[in-house]
Amino acid sequence: MDAPESGNAIPHVRVVACGGTIASEPDADGAAPAKTGDDLVAAVPSVEDHASVSAREVCARPGLDVRWRDLFATAAAVRDAADGVDGTAADGVDETGADGIVVTHGTDTLADTAYALDVLTDLPVPVIVTGAQRRLDEPSSDAPANLTLAVRAAADPRFADGVHVAFDDELHAARDVIKGHSNALSTMTSPGSAPVATFTRGGSRILREPRRGVAADPLAGSKGPLAGVDPGTAAKRVPEVPVIHSGTGAGAGSIERALDAGVGGLVVEGTGLGNVTAALGDTIREAVGSVPVVVAGRPPAGPTEPVYGTPGGAVTLERHGVTFAGDLPAAKARVALALGLAADLDEAGIRRLFERP
Repeated sequence: MDAPESGNAIPHVRVVACGGTIASEPDADGAAPAKTGDDLVAAVPSVEDHASVSAREVCARPGLDVRWRDLFATAAAVRDAADGVDGTAADGVDETGADGIVVTHGTDTLADTAYALDVLTDLPVPVIVTGAQRRLDEPSSDAPANLTLAVRAAADPRFADGVHVAFDDELHAARDVIKGHSNALSTMTSPGSAPVATFTRGGSRILREPRRGVAADPLAGSKGPLAGVDPGTAAKRVPEVPVIHSGTGAGAGSIERALDAGVGGLVVEGTGLGNVTAALGDTIREAVGSVPVVVAGRPPAGPTEPVYGTPGGAVTLERHGVTFAGDLPAAKARVALALGLAADLDEAGIRRLFERP
């Protein structure tokens, strides 16, 4: 479906700034976030061709070092922007909420944060996450194009269902997107699926239905278990959830050490359809009695599926009581499990987090 952008009313888009390369400046000790959200908006005046735009700071973190409290603070800022409780008026309350929200973020964990926002929120306006591979001061920076793209998408009510990532003229679903290349401008990709939409200078084309990628109710929604919890307090409720990798010669030690350290849960990145070595399979059998164990697959596309027997096969793991991550990669499975445990979800609630709607 092709649709040019049009409309009489000028939408308002709120930028929630979190740092990253898009906000970084060079330094003798290496580049680091330094620009504010207002700086970004001022540096890319073309965004005003599509909406009235204002900005709010949440943090100035590199994508490589985003903390749980940063993530919860971002989710709170996104909800506040949608509700009109955003600190832009003298009393901190606006008469109306934003028509769309853009989150600027470092690319290293951008896909993790986008998916976490999909788990935590379910808002009536578009939430678009973007960043850049090259700083504004670098030749051929992608920051202006990506920020403009994000504002365009945020101003379009067709993208209100679910969180999306805007990058290199494409819009991706938060559940599906990954960072696929360390430095290519087209780094954001959705293996096994397609972008939700593509954009040209004059319009956009929806390739598949925009949809929230989580079957469970939002954990930080108005009635969710994390609703109204201060970001710092919420962060303290997140337990340690390590990712254990299976592969040639992988033994039981990594899981045994994790359990001895008192972790809250385990994500195991299996091979193929979600299989592990016999040594890991035997240890998982013991682990499921004390912590939730989620099994993801190593391939960048395709779901986990119980097909193979043997001590480490997914059929055997299913009998042990693991939860399969479906088509979620291990990194996002870790986010989902950690947030589910922070929200005190029971076993059924955690399993629902991994169901595709």
